[in-house]
Amino acid sequence: MLLVGNGRLITRDDAAPYWENGAVVLEGEAVREAGDFAALRARYPEAEFVDARGGVIMPGLINVHTHIYSGLARGLSIDGFRPTNFYEILDGQWWNIDRRLTLDGTRACAWATVLDCIRDGVTTIFDHHASYGEIPGSLFAIKDVCKEAGIRACLCYEVSERDGADKCRQAIQENADFLAWTLERDDDMIRAMFGGHALFTISDKTFEEMVKANGGRTGFHIHVAEGMDDVYDSLRNYGCRPVDRLLYNGILGEKTLLGHCIHLSPAELDIIGETDTMVCHNPESNMNNAVGCAPVIGMCQKGVLVGLGTDAYTHDMLESLKVLLPMQRHNLCRPDAGWGEAMGMLFRNNPAICARYFKKPLGVLRPGAAADVIVMDYKPFTPFSADNIDGHMLFGMMGKNCRTTIINGNVVYKDREFVNLDEDRINAFCLEQAKKLWGALNHRAY
Repeated sequence: MLLVGNGRLITRDDAAPYWENGAVVLEGEAVREAGDFAALRARYPEAEFVDARGGVIMPGLINVHTHIYSGLARGLSIDGFRPTNFYEILDGQWWNIDRRLTLDGTRACAWATVLDCIRDGVTTIFDHHASYGEIPGSLFAIKDVCKEAGIRACLCYEVSERDGADKCRQAIQENADFLAWTLERDDDMIRAMFGGHALFTISDKTFEEMVKANGGRTGFHIHVAEGMDDVYDSLRNYGCRPVDRLLYNGILGEKTLLGHCIHLSPAELDIIGETDTMVCHNPESNMNNAVGCAPVIGMCQKGVLVGLGTDAYTHDMLESLKVLLPMQRHNLCRPDAGWGEAMGMLFRNNPAICARYFKKPLGVLRPGAAADVIVMDYKPFTPFSADNIDGHMLFGMMGKNCRTTIINGNVVYKDREFVNLDEDRINAFCLEQAKKLWGALNHRAY
């Protein structure tokens, strides 16, 4: 049993959202109790004490869309690469990278991503992977890293026809094999979706094969209308818009997650809402790729469950939140817009998305919820209370404030040091694989 206390406690539980000097008691994989620090310490004197040292105790953060395959790209420059549009970014950078990822490269990408997530207080990720250099076994390699690091993950493989029929079949099979493995074990730390890249890289025949291989066992995680390529391709080759294609091919539904959804019509938003399909917004990545601003305020108004991801642009969910709100306000020319929607996406909707895949409630500290807790080094110089928690989150905190991360009842990161992991050894492995990848991309040694 663990008792995390001696700090301001944010529970995200409407029944008792805030304790000025609070604590949370963890028993095994679940929260046993949250409340006043002095009372709980007296009630559980034998519990192992994790001292928040006056910081902020809160639920672990959730990222509902990231890409492990980009883990070794930090600082990378590809010789001669000067993209002028979104397709050139995909083909010249991201597809160029994943075509050269071996299983070891995938493992290194996973380590680089997962360690940064834990450092930033992220305890659950939904990943969308591609490694067309070596497909079979890639999701299992990522799973092994996630299990060793202790992070909670929902994984899938990116099906695409961009590298030919054989690679496409391998991608479908990797999804099917990994999904079968997760269903057999029913481990609440590792779940599976069925991944797909953008619609302009997937034909209706491939959709049919994906639906058949899935067999209704899970939802799909797919990029939709991130760029105009999806819209043009769907209209030109199928006579309908992207969401219509997904509807006709049996992709939509309550367990399906659509990434980006920038260039959609009002009718397409209605379809997403009527089918109870989920959406994930990735503000920093969208701005960086110059693809536009997703109408997430309108989606929320239509009752669509919209979550917040990063597309691996960052692993800091609070950083992504800081961009989300001003981006929407700028797009709408409304300085009063989006506060409730933006905060709700990270702190309510992301946990709601998780609830469709994981058994224990996530993103909340109440009895029975998952024992995912973080401690943030944050000592406010302005009043801090239940009334202005989100204001401090948006304007004061960042992921790097995280000092301790507890996932599933296990302390994996304490006082800015990883527990039971050799970080230097892992970094050396990642650097070795990065040098191989960069060398292959630029045809020279690093």
